[in-house]
Amino acid sequence: MDTSTHPYRSVLYIPGSKERALDKARTLPCDAIIFDLEDAVAPDAKADARQMLAQALRNGGYGKRAKIVRINALTTKWGLEDVQELRDAGADAILLPKVNTRSDVDNLADLLDPSMPIWTMMETPVSVFNARDIASHGRVQGLVTGTNDLTKDLGSRTRADRLPLMTALQMIVMAARAARIVAIDGVYNRFRDGDGLKAECEQGRDLGFDGKTLIHPAQIDVTNTAFAPTSSEIDLAERQIAAYQESQASGLGIAVVDGQIVENLHVVVAQRILAKSRAIAEMAAE
Repeated sequence: MDTSTHPYRSVLYIPGSKERALDKARTLPCDAIIFDLEDAVAPDAKADARQMLAQALRNGGYGKRAKIVRINALTTKWGLEDVQELRDAGADAILLPKVNTRSDVDNLADLLDPSMPIWTMMETPVSVFNARDIASHGRVQGLVTGTNDLTKDLGSRTRADRLPLMTALQMIVMAARAARIVAIDGVYNRFRDGDGLKAECEQGRDLGFDGKTLIHPAQIDVTNTAFAPTSSEIDLAERQIAAYQESQASGLGIAVVDGQIVENLHVVVAQRILAKSRAIAEMAAE
């Protein structure tokens, strides 16, 4: 799956142990699914969940949704078996938890086909400090922020403005952008609080995240809207591109839209907005 064009506005966690949830996920309007074998599955259910998830992926039916499997850490007694069972089941990527260093990614890469992308959880202070090195690994195509674990490890308070996490959030985004890979924001725990979710989505979008991880299907619509280009952004992008192309063709070299000069960098951003809009439209047309 081409992560440069696929949208990742809404990335929904689905427990690998819940057959009904695995089936329902085939109909949900999320851009990506994280099939979770780690936190969402009790220790005594992990073996059955592993087999159930592998069968669900082989049965297919998830359409254009990106299929990402979060295995257990390789340092646990379940991690290696997760890899052995799921690496050929039809996932688009394997998500590795408890990543601290680049060598953690190497350990997983050695167990996978070279064509299988790796995503990493950024959920410890050490992982944040090493974010640039982790993101630059040739197999890594996405960073997923674990805000709950970061909050725990930092000993910080949970605040609506997420001020205690701001340094970590920005470092994760910058590492992803430097490596030209996907950056996904953490979950919003109060899934019935639509206004709070909307505010946190808008904050994440403003910081530069591509989308947000979700814990409940009820959060999908708000998240999809927040991380999608608005109609005014699309209109402006189209006019900026048209004005710039006209200025180049006429030899004037200067384009102005709504009283502001349009340079090549603005065109690059505009093209990115339109590409994302097209990708979202293709997802919706499924």
